[in-house]
Amino acid sequence: MTEAGALELIVTQQIVASMKAHNEVRTTTLRLIKNALKNKAIEKRAALTPAEEQQALATMIKQRRDSIEQFTRGNRPELAAREAAEIAVIEEFLPKALDEASLQALVAEAIAEVAAATGQKPTPKEMGAVMKTVQAKLQAASLRAEGRIVSEMVKKELAG
Repeated sequence: MTEAGALELIVTQQIVASMKAHNEVRTTTLRLIKNALKNKAIEKRAALTPAEEQQALATMIKQRRDSIEQFTRGNRPELAAREAAEIAVIEEFLPKALDEASLQALVAEAIAEVAAATGQKPTPKEMGAVMKTVQAKLQAASLRAEGRIVSEMVKKELAG
């Protein structure tokens, strides 16, 4: 998936396969992905880069997580389950999310880098610099992690 627009082509092929398999939730979710990618490209007025495609998918996942929270609070488990199924389909097209231990190691590495650059252990005031370093490391390794979790982890490490 290195060239621009490759993901949209893959999603289109998956839609056809999903329709043949009569998998309604998967087909609907794939169509939502395709529309989101197409809308983002129209908004940009150019083909999306792989990073922009990933960002669009990450946004879709975040929206669904928010919806799950709302549906759970509203006592609508069937709707929350559907959103969770959609997240599973969307995640197939994203790089593997880091587990907590790997993310912890990456955060520690980023803090050490910032400490080496400034000559002292970063304080909570330098959280922005540490977050940038972590995000750059994630991007360089083609990994992903939810921003909220990264933020909480960095905050905990800098406070401790």
